[in-house]
Amino acid sequence: MENPHILVIPYPAQGHVIPLMDLSSCLLKHGFKITFVTLEFNHQNAMDILALRGEEMGNRVHLVSVPDGLGSSEERNQPGKISEAILQTMPRKVEELIEEINGSERKINCVIADQSLGWALEIAKKHGIKRAAFCPAAAALLVLGFSIPKLIDDGVIDQDGTPLKREMIKLSPNMPPMNTMNFVWACIGNINAQKNIFKLMVRNNESIKLTDWLLCNSTYELEPAAFTMAPNIKPIGPLLAPKSKPTDSNCLTWLNQQAPQSVIYVAFGSFTTFNTTQFQELALGLELTGRPFLWVVRSDIPNGRNSAYPEGFQERIGSRGQMVDWVHQKKVLSHPSIACFISHCGWNSTMEGLSNGVPFLCWPYFADQFFNQSYICEYWGVGLGFERDGRGTITRNEIRNKVEQLVGNEKYKAKSMALKETVMNSIAETGGSNNNLKDFVKWLNE
Repeated sequence: MENPHILVIPYPAQGHVIPLMDLSSCLLKHGFKITFVTLEFNHQNAMDILALRGEEMGNRVHLVSVPDGLGSSEERNQPGKISEAILQTMPRKVEELIEEINGSERKINCVIADQSLGWALEIAKKHGIKRAAFCPAAAALLVLGFSIPKLIDDGVIDQDGTPLKREMIKLSPNMPPMNTMNFVWACIGNINAQKNIFKLMVRNNESIKLTDWLLCNSTYELEPAAFTMAPNIKPIGPLLAPKSKPTDSNCLTWLNQQAPQSVIYVAFGSFTTFNTTQFQELALGLELTGRPFLWVVRSDIPNGRNSAYPEGFQERIGSRGQMVDWVHQKKVLSHPSIACFISHCGWNSTMEGLSNGVPFLCWPYFADQFFNQSYICEYWGVGLGFERDGRGTITRNEIRNKVEQLVGNEKYKAKSMALKETVMNSIAETGGSNNNLKDFVKWLNE
């Protein structure tokens, strides 16, 4: 009997593609055939992510792209426009792909779709295909989605998801508080984008009922209250990329020259943007710390990176600071020279930092990142947040002071290392995440 053929469909954004690529890597080890779907605009990005996982995996995952219906590159960087394409264009194209594959190749035995693509589960059911949903974010994000009807009934939000007032609420007594203005759909782009995301989440609450498995890149120990509220969510995290060939040789060589626990690592994910004032305050704050730093600076800064830095900054810091446009983040975070991680608190970065025992300085930008900060600072106690001034800017002095508070207090590193052990135990032979993954693989083979 042939091994099952699995169609994997991520939400087309880097933070969603990476963990599903890591899950695909796990499934390849069990002999499954993997077809991985992307939209045209992020196909190259998926190819780059796949290439990092080594030649063997690259040759065994079949990447296919479907048209996205988007025009300009500007449209392709707007979450609202992407969500429109995902609702209006992608479902039809994915169904055509399934029909084409089933008509000519090894038939698809299972669809694993990002939980935010509920329509993919509906299509799979229509075609009589087994289905599983995957959440690349915290389980708490799913619990928030499941709580939407109650939030409407309690007068916290209206029918469109708009918060009726700014307040702190708890979905359960043992979960960190959420600011209603920072609900995942309420802090994304313009009002149309917010309505699209909210509409998607409401629809997904129904679609998820069609799934046989609801997987999550988390662990029972990190989010016990969320998993108690929704026991149908099965954690299989942390999903870690397979060992690949060495990369970033210049960056890693520089890290090798730094003292243990001395380097500030700074990275903000693929969507975060800064105005000139904030960018320069960050640069000057890093300079004021007097510590070595590795800063991932996006290459698409208006007018180019070099002109964005404060005058004389690069000359003053010399070799103490490294500004790069890309690093292999998991390798950087596992390096013994790293002291702390200034992060946007995306869930992948959060899990990677936790898996390596690195304390956080939290700089959330949008979506679930604000709630992830609550986990990091208030619930797990492995980081600190920044305070903004009256203009909404995080100043250079605030950056310097928070770095000193975090790195100068051994309790944060001690808590981070203890949490690392807990998280990594979950994927050990008898760990909860590993047991769930084994059960999932067994189901795929049935």
